[in-house]
Amino acid sequence: MIFTAENTLLIGSILLFISIVVGKTGYRFGVPALLLFLVVGMVFGSDGLGLQFHDAKDAQFIGMVALSVILFSGGMDTRYKEIKPVLAGGIVLSTVGVLLTALFTGLFIWWLTGLGWCGFHFPLLTALLLAATMSSTDSASVFAILRSQRMNLKHNLRPMLELESGSNDPMAYMLTIVLIQIIQSSSMGAGAIITSFFIQFIVGAAAGYGLGKLAIYALNKLNIGNQALYPILLLSFVFFIFSITDLLKGNGYLAVYIAGIMVGNNKIMHRKDIYTFMDGLTWLFQIIMFLCLGLLVNPHELLGVAVIATLIGIFMIVVGRPLSVFLCLLPFRKATLKSRLFISWVGLRGAVPIIFATYPVVAEVEGSNVIFNIVFFITIVSLVVQGTTVSTAARLLQLSKPLEKTGNDFGVELPEEIDSDLRDMTVTSEMLEKADTLKDMNLPKGTLVMIVKRHDEFLIPNGTLKLHVGDKLLLISEKSKEEK
Repeated sequence: MIFTAENTLLIGSILLFISIVVGKTGYRFGVPALLLFLVVGMVFGSDGLGLQFHDAKDAQFIGMVALSVILFSGGMDTRYKEIKPVLAGGIVLSTVGVLLTALFTGLFIWWLTGLGWCGFHFPLLTALLLAATMSSTDSASVFAILRSQRMNLKHNLRPMLELESGSNDPMAYMLTIVLIQIIQSSSMGAGAIITSFFIQFIVGAAAGYGLGKLAIYALNKLNIGNQALYPILLLSFVFFIFSITDLLKGNGYLAVYIAGIMVGNNKIMHRKDIYTFMDGLTWLFQIIMFLCLGLLVNPHELLGVAVIATLIGIFMIVVGRPLSVFLCLLPFRKATLKSRLFISWVGLRGAVPIIFATYPVVAEVEGSNVIFNIVFFITIVSLVVQGTTVSTAARLLQLSKPLEKTGNDFGVELPEEIDSDLRDMTVTSEMLEKADTLKDMNLPKGTLVMIVKRHDEFLIPNGTLKLHVGDKLLLISEKSKEEK
């Protein structure tokens, strides 16, 4: 069966429904949902139920749109005060770390395929190209696993990992594009390569910062009237930032990530609505992206590269990634051995390497189909081996810690313009021994009780309301000076 205008919505809705159900089931058993989305695509693809989807250009476009939204949303969730202590280390990992991973892995692939037993041999540049497509950790996978498993890590590891995964895609993208150009032209000099890298980084960072500021201004100053349109306004900025940066020869992925950080760390109108919209959209695009990539691959072709892909995957997990991490973090003495080991382990591959592997296919680089299949197989290995053991690794290395409570149990949020805090408090028997009504309770100055929850009933508070053990109080108070 092929996709047509008549059946696209029907097939798409069925695939989305099955992906969500399967993803929820897999979560209970510790299997990454993104891996299951990929498997659903493979089951419904050409070697499964027969859906025909073979256009690498379409998959590349879908991946580009999805990554723009995923990276922007990841940037919005990145708190500058959390990444500030690990900013230098994260940047080194996302640039030098990616370069070293590509170099080590590329040399290993070149040596391995040169032994002659696998039936093909990659020249050095092609081996480096294959390694470059896989050199970055996958932002969608890292964000999804850390957040779905609600992991709280010591030593600022979570912001470090999210910063690295959100900002290292641009480096891998540039390596991939430059190596394709070198292979095809054989005349690109070192000066041109360095200039290309410099322009992409500078233009991407500047566009992300400047246009991120513009997005904040538009959200706060444009009086649209209908608050449902504000998230759509922001989405238009996401696509505009990516596309205009690309036209200016900058790196669009870097630009949208920086713009997301800008928006997420400044006051904006209707923040709750925007975050809810972007979170749902991010999951939608993650599902679509993984489904399309699952449909694109021909699973029977993976068997021919299974052995060599497994060896390359093991090298990346055990040698390539750890070696690059340890070298990059040498100047950062505060990073403990356990932290370095954990960062090495969370080198998840996912949709991004597969999307980057479509670039050689579209460019018709010799051996590109083999490259795509190897990258796809290694992604599955990474998600199975590393993705299912992230929380286990954190516990074994004694890096996990109890979750800090955020928000309140009432699900109530205040607009940022209201300079107040909301929190909840549970009434205990010790508290009732001193006072059993609100008027007699010794609440801190400037604190008021907004509502009382008793079992499934909500009560409007007044001074004479008799409190019971287990009652939950929603408190509003002025923000402390430290929080302002």
